[in-house]
Amino acid sequence: MKKYEAVIILNPNLSSKASDFEKDFEKLLKSNSFSIQKKEDVGRRQLAYSINNHNKGHYLLFNIEGDASKLIDIENKIKYNESIIRHLFISVKEHNGEDSQLLQDSKNKKNDSEEKAVDKDKNQQSKSSESNEKQQVKEKMVEADQDDKVDNSSESPELEKEEQKEQEDKDE
Repeated sequence: MKKYEAVIILNPNLSSKASDFEKDFEKLLKSNSFSIQKKEDVGRRQLAYSINNHNKGHYLLFNIEGDASKLIDIENKIKYNESIIRHLFISVKEHNGEDSQLLQDSKNKKNDSEEKAVDKDKNQQSKSSESNEKQQVKEKMVEADQDDKVDNSSESPELEKEEQKEQEDKDE
């Protein structure tokens, strides 16, 4: 029995039916005497280049074990499936027990995007609080300026009267 890794990229428009396809593919594998060691539904990802006018694809990964002659039958059966935009079977010596690099990257991107969203919210909150503080400072400055003007305007007539008296005294 040989070990294989299978990568299947589905039409992204059929992401909602990915679980149905996954079940059908498992039945196909089992009917051809393949055992499934591990399966991963990576989800929708950006493709490196456009395939059949699709820029995204829904990725499914399988670690399988079975007879090489049966693998040809499986490939022939899935080759003409219109929901599959690409497939690849790779022979491996041993299956890796960890998550695939593709799944890890997807998880990291999700975590990064969640962290960015949280940071963005925090930045917006701090900016709004800073702008509120600035607005309050501006309002206080305007109030202080208005108070000074009121004080100066109330002193001005008295000063003017005193100055006029001094001028009159000097003139006499």
